[in-house]
Amino acid sequence: MSDSERLVLLTLLSPLLWLQARHVRRITPRMPEPPGQRAGTAGRGSLVRLLVAGDSGAAGVGALNQDEALCGQLVQRLSRHHTVEWCVLAVNGLDSPGLLRLLQDAPCARFDVVVLSIGANDATGLCAPLHWARWQARLAELIALRFSPTLLVHSAVPPMHACMALPQPLRWFMGHWAKQMNQSLAGLLIDEVGRTMHCHPETTTSEGMAVDGIHPSAVGYAAWADDLSRCILTARAPGTTLSA
Repeated sequence: MSDSERLVLLTLLSPLLWLQARHVRRITPRMPEPPGQRAGTAGRGSLVRLLVAGDSGAAGVGALNQDEALCGQLVQRLSRHHTVEWCVLAVNGLDSPGLLRLLQDAPCARFDVVVLSIGANDATGLCAPLHWARWQARLAELIALRFSPTLLVHSAVPPMHACMALPQPLRWFMGHWAKQMNQSLAGLLIDEVGRTMHCHPETTTSEGMAVDGIHPSAVGYAAWADDLSRCILTARAPGTTLSA
């Protein structure tokens, strides 16, 4: 769908979508960021320095504590193979400009792997897909300058078409918008080295949703971390060229 077609569709559906979005905001419980440590060291073996940054997904909203959140479960899996020094920089509700400001204010440090969870709030704010992809390029430039990772993993915009808390046609529309955002980013990553996009496994929405019907539960974060850890370990395997 072209930008002009997307604009026409948005114009036609906007009254209904606005009413549905307003209703969802009113009835959806706002879940807190889970308690727990946001930095630490775990495991044995060669050192991997890990940064997980972004929005509510990176902050672990929907889990009971940080051990059950994305970073905690990812560290559990990576630490079976490596000593992992890890850190979480995340705030519920962030969009891409907000994440850029958060990372600009963070101290410079060396990380081997950076995982970004960002895009859901850009999607609900109707950030144009290509514009969003360009924001990811700006984030990548800043991350390279301040953190120098060998691998930057962009977690794809969540599969909003499967988010049962959203009524139809809002769910369909947001799912389509998120898909277009991911396609735009994938196109920009084709020739990039050291950057890749990781898509959420379907089980994060089919089996592992929190009570708000929007965020992952501990089960959803476990599925996400399982798949993400394999992506990271494969990319960092000896002799593997890091590429998109």
